[in-house]
Amino acid sequence: MKNRNVNRIFVDVHVVQSLPPSCVNRDDTGSPKTAVYGGVRRARVSSQAWKRAMREMFKKYFSEDELDERTKKIVDKVAVQIRAISDTGDEKSKELAEKIINNAGVTTKDSEAKALFFMSNKQAESMAKLALTDPMPGKKEAQAALNAGKGVEIALFGRMVADDPILNADASAQVAHAISTHRVENEYDYYTAMDDRAPEDQSGAGMIGTIEFNSSTLYRYATVAAHDLKTNLGDLGASTKAVREFVRGFVCSMPTGKLNTFANNTPPYAVMVAIRQDQPVNLVGAFEQPIRAGDRGYQEQSSKALAEYANAVYGNFLDAPEKAFVVSIGSELDKLGEKMGLSELLSKVEQVVGGILQEDGEKA
Repeated sequence: MKNRNVNRIFVDVHVVQSLPPSCVNRDDTGSPKTAVYGGVRRARVSSQAWKRAMREMFKKYFSEDELDERTKKIVDKVAVQIRAISDTGDEKSKELAEKIINNAGVTTKDSEAKALFFMSNKQAESMAKLALTDPMPGKKEAQAALNAGKGVEIALFGRMVADDPILNADASAQVAHAISTHRVENEYDYYTAMDDRAPEDQSGAGMIGTIEFNSSTLYRYATVAAHDLKTNLGDLGASTKAVREFVRGFVCSMPTGKLNTFANNTPPYAVMVAIRQDQPVNLVGAFEQPIRAGDRGYQEQSSKALAEYANAVYGNFLDAPEKAFVVSIGSELDKLGEKMGLSELLSKVEQVVGGILQEDGEKA
């Protein structure tokens, strides 16, 4: 039996997913984002874009009280809670909210934070109660309220506060930039639009333009440290649910850039979830040498390369995972883990993670 590092459990998610013509994540010029890896240009989707898509999906599976908001309008957020528990008017509630937020060390201007700030509903409610206390508590108590009651998103993705590092929260999860497993060249779609009210004898388009796009098979990777997540959330059941929905959100979500234009709502071709107790392992090295499609496309060849590289890594550097589960259209990853459907995979991950976290809690 393998030696376990108590209180350490990493859930690695590996995805091979093909996108048709699309532009899900653009740079400042409107071009699809790219990166050079292995000496060739790859399609790229930033981690921020996919985390945003995941957070949108979270709204379907978590209640508002379990989530957080990232906004500059934290004064309004706390003021709403003040009015919900007292007869305070609009102006007075904003005044009290701004004062308690400032007491916590967060700078505001014109009743808004200087930068986007992650805050849960529980934290807003706690701040509201402090704001109504006479005398109003100072910095220590206000910061304690902002550090307690984290929602799922703060627990997973962290919070950085330039005003005061005490309000920072370390992220339990990491999301890699997705890159194509192969070389990519961007292309251009030249389009025209007709004026519906133009006279029949008038020729020419009412509008013309171009949209840059590419097609790619992506390797996507994310990991969550379930032991850190439990520390952040402080509850076993909430932590295992968050791991489950993190996996679901990463596997099933899609950034919405130009989605109406390209309708690139594709499912993954292959997914592997590996549960490890040593360290997280990104397997992008499988594609440092770009995949060549041949007459079978990129999905099958990419999955085959992923399986071969994983076995090489396990054989030379690290042990195989404690548990691994696979959802795949093809059979290339079948030997890496137990194959099943996505619903069963989510349940298995939640069950295994919950068992190890509970066991470690009993040992503590």
